[in-house]
Amino acid sequence: MNPLPRAIITLAATLAGSGWTITAHAAGFQLFEQSVSGLGTSFASTAAAEDASTVWWNPAGMSYLSGGNVSLGGHIIKPTADFENQESRTLLPTASGGLPLSGGNGGDAGGIALLPNIYYAHSLTNRLSLGIGVNSPFGLTTEYDDGWVGRYHALKSALTIININPSAAWKINDSFSIGGGLNLQYAKAELTSAIDFSTACIAGVQAAVLQQTGGAATPAQIQGAIGAQCGPGGFTTPGNATKDGKATIEGDNWGYGFNLGMMWQIVPSTRLGIAYRSSVEQELEGDATYQVPAGLPAAVASSPRFANTGVKAAVDLPESVSLGLHSQIDENWALMGDLTWTKWSRFEELRVRFNNGAPDNVTTEKWDDSFRVAIGGSYKPTSKWTIRAGLAYDQSPVPDEHRTPRIPDNDRTWVSFGANWKITQNASLDFGYAHIFVKSASINQSAAVAENNARGTLKGEYSNPSVDIISAQYNHRF
Repeated sequence: MNPLPRAIITLAATLAGSGWTITAHAAGFQLFEQSVSGLGTSFASTAAAEDASTVWWNPAGMSYLSGGNVSLGGHIIKPTADFENQESRTLLPTASGGLPLSGGNGGDAGGIALLPNIYYAHSLTNRLSLGIGVNSPFGLTTEYDDGWVGRYHALKSALTIININPSAAWKINDSFSIGGGLNLQYAKAELTSAIDFSTACIAGVQAAVLQQTGGAATPAQIQGAIGAQCGPGGFTTPGNATKDGKATIEGDNWGYGFNLGMMWQIVPSTRLGIAYRSSVEQELEGDATYQVPAGLPAAVASSPRFANTGVKAAVDLPESVSLGLHSQIDENWALMGDLTWTKWSRFEELRVRFNNGAPDNVTTEKWDDSFRVAIGGSYKPTSKWTIRAGLAYDQSPVPDEHRTPRIPDNDRTWVSFGANWKITQNASLDFGYAHIFVKSASINQSAAVAENNARGTLKGEYSNPSVDIISAQYNHRF
């Protein structure tokens, strides 16, 4: 085996076991940062075929590369997501409309992340090319301060997808090329949240008393039982942060899919590209662990809802279709455009199932299919330099009524710039920068909805969130 593909496979195995996580900064939890040459044109890349990263964007593009090509890139990503609380409240006591939830705004839920990708393509004959890539097409990390006002909805949310993508391309004739590949995807997830054990104690005792009395218990009897059982441990005030516990859910899985691509050289200066990626079904398996505060009544503490156990959670990663056009206007100027549709409507809910029979943990999502459109251009002022610029609109799949603090997504506008420096005949460096303007996003998760009874009402807004990306990539041909 050529040492470069072997190195790529070794890197994939290392990343898959590393716990490496990154921050979602495209629509939903999709990551478009799959090449630095593409970043410069806001990823109008389906018909570009500039370097080995075409393994990802459109495998048919490998037919436009000669010899062996490797591209190794990295992206430093700095998102900003600051929440502003607006009257978040507990569910209980229902007679008073609940109590205001204590805690701050959670700090910046974004952080700084590094996203690497590596690709290798080799033309075996004048018609057949093979390639392989390792990247992360989906990912998510949001993390809030302990004790923040939305702690019962989310503390940390992390999803890592490592994709290994062996591919092949066949040049049918001078006008048409086709390509395809397999996608071996490792998924790892971690979800944490605080547990309002005061509300759990009050609700648990109330339910037990009503069951014992056949629903005939008076308010005084219920309050007396709550005081007797929850009072000694101090669990009588809903939203009492000093009596909070914590839930941690972790799981992983390997899933499989495929991708297809086509390139049509319409005229010598212009080509059309079409690329398709299949859905990948991920059935994650792992464990749920709980931290339970001292002094909790035994009847509540021993509930299966708070017992360590195995878990399962299904995540269907969406399929997508991209259409791209690349036109070389003259020897110095080129224009390109892209349109991508993603079937995010697969994401109906986030449901965690517990092996010990505890009720499922459900978060309703009901996402919509989305579109992304990008335009870009490049200019060669000298034989050694290429300058790029791009603009894109990234439609969010998240409906306003189902937005959660785990994925506080909204529509995005990309502005990007980049350059390629040809160091030698066979080596070059790409640089890129992008700023993403994200539309302010409101959250209104009501405690009146059954799945939020224990979480409380979370109401507020992420004002003017944004993302900055700085990237570099080394390309080598041999």
